Amino acid sequence: MNLTKILNEGTTIYTSGSTGPCKAINQPVEKIKAANNIARDVQSISKRSKIYTVCKLNHAGGLFAQTLPAYEINAEILIEDFNAFRWVKIIEKFSHSHLTPGMANAVTMTKSWKNLDLKGKTITCGSDRVDNIFINKFLEKDCIFIVNWGMSEVGPIAINQIFTKSDYPIEDFGEYSLMGNKSYVDTKIINDELYVKGDICVYDDWFPTGDIVKKVNKTFWYVGRKK
Repeated sequence: MNLTKILNEGTTIYTSGSTGPCKAINQPVEKIKAANNIARDVQSISKRSKIYTVCKLNHAGGLFAQTLPAYEINAEILIEDFNAFRWVKIIEKFSHSHLTPGMANAVTMTKSWKNLDLKGKTITCGSDRVDNIFINKFLEKDCIFIVNWGMSEVGPIAINQIFTKSDYPIEDFGEYSLMGNKSYVDTKIINDELYVKGDICVYDDWFPTGDIVKKVNKTFWYVGRKK
């Protein structure tokens, strides 16, 4: 994948298909640049950062969460297919990595996890429900753990919450899934559905996400998909 070309010309990515048929979503340059700026700011990605990418680059998380924001400023990046044993073996050499909840669970199940030191690392996690159990396992390793919500049409760093070891332990979230308490897009809720708008959206007008959410004390909670 030609990352330089994507930065200069934009690209098209496909939705994961987890909530319906896969769709091709055009990603204009202006949206990519705006999303890169936010991703770097939220995750403290700098030229000195070292990014370990294990998510597929043909989806939003793998390409836009850390990889392209780091590439734009010439930070070091290693891109590999995910392997839980490999991840725990080499993550100490890196400063950042983005995982899906399934990947996060897999690495915590390895034998090497027990002695792993993640102090100073930033781990971003999204694309599905992020359970408090996963968060606590990573916080015990003293990393910065970011629960993140985004979509192919929005983001990827659109709504999130940052946790550090001082937040440990995180209580059970109950029946809803945590999205986060910080929003980097304009938001409104109409008939329980989240609408978003902003520079990191691929559409100019308000976009109906199809996600049913609740907002309680500035925190967004995912309830389910609109039928």
